Amino acid sequence: MKRTTVIGFLGSTLDASKRDASRWSKWRPTVGLCMQPDLRVDRLILFHGRQHEGLARFIADDIASVSPETSVEPRVMNFDDAWDFEEVYTELLDFAQGFAFDPEAEDYLVHITTGTHVAQICMFLLTEARFIPGKLLQTQPKRGAPDPSGVWTAIDLDLSRYDTIAQRFAEGSRASTSLLKGGIETRNAAFNTMIDEIEQVATRSSAPLLLMGPTGAGKSALARRIYELKVERHRLSGPFVEVNCATLKGDNAMAALFGHTKGAFTGAVAERAGLLRSADNGMLFLDEIGELGLDEQAMILRAVEDKRFLPVGSDKEVASDFQLIAGTNRDLVVEVGEGRFREDLFARLNLWTFALPGLAERREDIEPNLDYELERFAKAEDLRVTFNAEARRTYLTFATSNAAAWNGNFRDLSASITRMATLSPDGRIDAATVTAEITRLGRLWHGENNRAGGSALAEVLPENAIARIDPFDREQLAHVIAVCRRSASLSAAGRELFAVSRGERKSTNDADRLRKYLARFGLRWDDIGSWAVRRPSACSCRAG
Repeated sequence: MKRTTVIGFLGSTLDASKRDASRWSKWRPTVGLCMQPDLRVDRLILFHGRQHEGLARFIADDIASVSPETSVEPRVMNFDDAWDFEEVYTELLDFAQGFAFDPEAEDYLVHITTGTHVAQICMFLLTEARFIPGKLLQTQPKRGAPDPSGVWTAIDLDLSRYDTIAQRFAEGSRASTSLLKGGIETRNAAFNTMIDEIEQVATRSSAPLLLMGPTGAGKSALARRIYELKVERHRLSGPFVEVNCATLKGDNAMAALFGHTKGAFTGAVAERAGLLRSADNGMLFLDEIGELGLDEQAMILRAVEDKRFLPVGSDKEVASDFQLIAGTNRDLVVEVGEGRFREDLFARLNLWTFALPGLAERREDIEPNLDYELERFAKAEDLRVTFNAEARRTYLTFATSNAAAWNGNFRDLSASITRMATLSPDGRIDAATVTAEITRLGRLWHGENNRAGGSALAEVLPENAIARIDPFDREQLAHVIAVCRRSASLSAAGRELFAVSRGERKSTNDADRLRKYLARFGLRWDDIGSWAVRRPSACSCRAG
């Protein structure tokens, strides 16, 4: 059998008594725990102050008389202030780190009935953090007739052992992730895994978060939901302040972010607090942070690290303690390499980086988001609209197919549902409305692709090379590049581009076929890359 070692404080009041026979009719916690018929204490580590050495020896003698198998080891734990949390915790931590624990040979019980409340809290924390690898031991007197032994209870802090607590914890976690997803039962496994990670980070960390992803992928909505979760968990009490950095240009950027004094520049007729100060004790969401200039980036870095910054025109620093979430549709690794984004700021932001996939990468989530958008329309317009069965099937078949580009991601989906709901005054979206909307989306995306085609080619080929390509081939190549850039791999792009051939079993290797097509124009997959390939992994956890 394993030996049992108990660690606890001498109770300078509860363990004290008259030193005569009457003491045996009184419950004394330290003596009583060694008198339990169903608890064998082989070793007792007894902490006490230097002024209580006499009481410690007296208690050790009484324990020897009732439990001769118990070895009592008095240890002086002398505090200058027994109610100073920092001092008490530090001393007990030093003990725990220097003690030769052997869980294979001994079971450890941490007696938290005696000692000051601060000492009891510290013993709890050290046990919960596994600095002391044991269970908590609580003793108390028996009810009724006096009994010197009292009763005891062991408390295992491994919450996974308690089914009800584990169930409640799981329910709380599910509620948190549901909040982060807007109550939408998403089906994309990678997205759900990412949300689970964000839930853990949001409830445990105050470090900056970086949300990367294409425009319309939901960065702003997710940032607000992270804020709501933090408020719910009492980790934030201030406001949610959101700013699109693409709207901050020139001298106004500094003043808008950091505030300014009266008369700091022409037009500064009054003092302005600025966005950073407005977010004190709350959350600041800097969307499109890659659009900020290098000077603004430097000041943002200092504000994040030091919680202090200088308003424009002031020689006196101000303080603001905020949680930062940054969003961007740019590849900041590339931006750093080309000198447009500060490496030190990126390193600070890149502690927790999450890449949000576009709607085309989450086609299985279109149906639950369709229901969400209809519900949102109903709340906004006080008008409930539904699809008839045929119209719903038609729309979902199109929306989940490769024919739907979803260039604007969830913004495109939201706008599409809003249009159909608005054009269905009888409250039912029918097949004709869906057909008209599909045509409208096709025109929208075709126009965008035409405008983007020339730009896409110019990014990967020199002008003289483009001039040597027939107009028909330019259109086709631009489309291929667009598919590649939104695909996670060469194979994924090939599967989309050659879906019909594959269905008819005319294509055996989509990736090789695409590779050969690109080679005709002197291009490789690495030359055009996909945004999904160039971006950082879904959760980068290196230290900032």
